[in-house]
Amino acid sequence: MNMDKDSATQTKASRLRELLATRMLAIPGAFNALVAMQVERADYEIVYVSGAAISACRGVPDIGLLTLSEMAGEAGRIANAVSIPAIVDADTGYGGPADVAEAVKLFEAAGLAGMQIEDQEMTKKCGHLSGKQLVSVGKMTAKIKAAAYAKKDHDFVIVARTDARSVEGLEAAVQRATAYAEAGADALFPEALESAEEFRIFASEIKKAGVIVPLIANMTEFGKTPLLSVAEFERLGYRGVLFPVTALRTALRAIGGLLAELKLFGSQRDWLHHMMTRQELYDLLRYTDSPKHREGRTYEHRNE
Repeated sequence: MNMDKDSATQTKASRLRELLATRMLAIPGAFNALVAMQVERADYEIVYVSGAAISACRGVPDIGLLTLSEMAGEAGRIANAVSIPAIVDADTGYGGPADVAEAVKLFEAAGLAGMQIEDQEMTKKCGHLSGKQLVSVGKMTAKIKAAAYAKKDHDFVIVARTDARSVEGLEAAVQRATAYAEAGADALFPEALESAEEFRIFASEIKKAGVIVPLIANMTEFGKTPLLSVAEFERLGYRGVLFPVTALRTALRAIGGLLAELKLFGSQRDWLHHMMTRQELYDLLRYTDSPKHREGRTYEHRNE
């Protein structure tokens, strides 16, 4: 990664803001700190903490069951395991404007560089399921204003997601996103668009409205959105592409295969070539580093 002379003094939030403003980025999701360390080692520059993935790891569906304190704790562990910026999925913001403001404070204190909130009602669903209900534009803009006002670091990035496409239509999604940007959102995220053309129209209409903020796409699998490449999204006018549950789905399928064969054959011998070795795991964990070196990692450590 190319870094300028001021990079060593950047906060994670300012680095996130700079990245989204300057180039296209693939943003993998990490469901725990160790996976986040793999994301960083693979030379990605941003990591995403998905509410769906963290909920799944707790054995519950993605319907807003995790509390703010639970999510802040887990997201903080992930964010502080790496030196790259992390964006956290804050679902609907855990309540009204005051709750959203508290979420910003907790996530900032936990080490996150940005926070995403969506315009569903608190009884939320996965963005690619039917039957979603939206809050009014006024209620959502009040949450965004509260989030922007609550920021201690003005570079902390507020990502506003709209689920309006499947509820009110694409035009309404554009109108809502425009209002969210005017209320103080730093980036916009249209959920569950159904074609490359819809992504193009969304980006074009946002630009026509005079809104100049980064656009983020969600490239989750098995949903309403076709699988487009990062390069395709860049041509369509987007700056970030989330892969929120990709690593988790892949890991779970691999574990399922291992467990089936272990039960059948009574040995893991044929799976050794699929495994990270003991030394590779130790290297990833910085096993031989001093405790002081491992703790409190910040963006500056990228220069080590």
